[in-house]
Amino acid sequence: MSDECGVLIFAEQEDGKIHNVTYELLGKGRELADRLKKSLCAVLLGYGLLNEAKELIYYGADKVYLIDHPSLREFDVIRYKQNIIKIVSEVKPEIFLIGATRIGRSLAPRVAAALKTGLTADCVDLDLDENGNLLQIRPAFSGNIMAQIKTKTRPQMATVRYRVMKPLNRDPSRKGEIVVREADVSEKTGIEVLDKINVGGVNISEADIIVAAGRGLKSPEDLKLLQELATLLGGALGSSRPLVDAGWIGKEHQVGFSGNVVKPKVYIAFGISGAPQHLFGMRDSDVIISVNKDPSAPIIGFSDYYVIGDLYEVISQLINEVRRVRGLK
Repeated sequence: MSDECGVLIFAEQEDGKIHNVTYELLGKGRELADRLKKSLCAVLLGYGLLNEAKELIYYGADKVYLIDHPSLREFDVIRYKQNIIKIVSEVKPEIFLIGATRIGRSLAPRVAAALKTGLTADCVDLDLDENGNLLQIRPAFSGNIMAQIKTKTRPQMATVRYRVMKPLNRDPSRKGEIVVREADVSEKTGIEVLDKINVGGVNISEADIIVAAGRGLKSPEDLKLLQELATLLGGALGSSRPLVDAGWIGKEHQVGFSGNVVKPKVYIAFGISGAPQHLFGMRDSDVIISVNKDPSAPIIGFSDYYVIGDLYEVISQLINEVRRVRGLK
């Protein structure tokens, strides 16, 4: 294998904790780099992150470029962009991958513009063609087709959705190199973090149990039943796109191509027929349970367990049974 950096990963961190999308990107990046017969590299910015840099090696990186400085403790898109551009210009990777997260979606277009290269956003898969060019695969036309995109410029840049790639198993015996680089410190960027406030809310991408609603519901008030069940089970409330489009529930609950990709331990779908856009977003759940009146609904074929019947009868009985088992009134 060549020491040349074939694939570079932006290792996203916040408050000193590596975002799990980084490990997913390292898993896919390892595959791509091995096929290119080149090294897999990562760039990590922050402060006091030496141990986190070692973790990146344990999860597949051959080399980690660490830029460690107090000015990078908080995410500042201008400072991060300036420092990342220096690393990319130095190592000249063929492929540069960034997670399609809140931070990644802010950072990636600025880096791409500065490097004068193309950027494909929200990819759900990556591959190489016969010439080693990156195939960037993403949904198009509301998820009705999967577009395969190639970038003529270099590096080939893409943001990749969270929860669509598989990380490698952690291997603390792996060896790699941590290269420390001096930070490019900008005195003033026009951005200052005054405070951080946890807004709470829903993060169904991280939920172990999801109770999801579809067009089988008769009114938005009926979402309270599903929310009650989700709360009893210690899970989160999900939704198919039609309910979001109808204004019944916020987009943060949406599962599917244009919403969130989820991988819970248990996914319970009530009144969801199973459009391709929705199935893509939840098909990797460990256990899928569906309740639907229509035995020919596509989601039935994806389900480990299913009930053909009225969702209102099933959910009421299920809520009562969970309450009984837990000793609740």
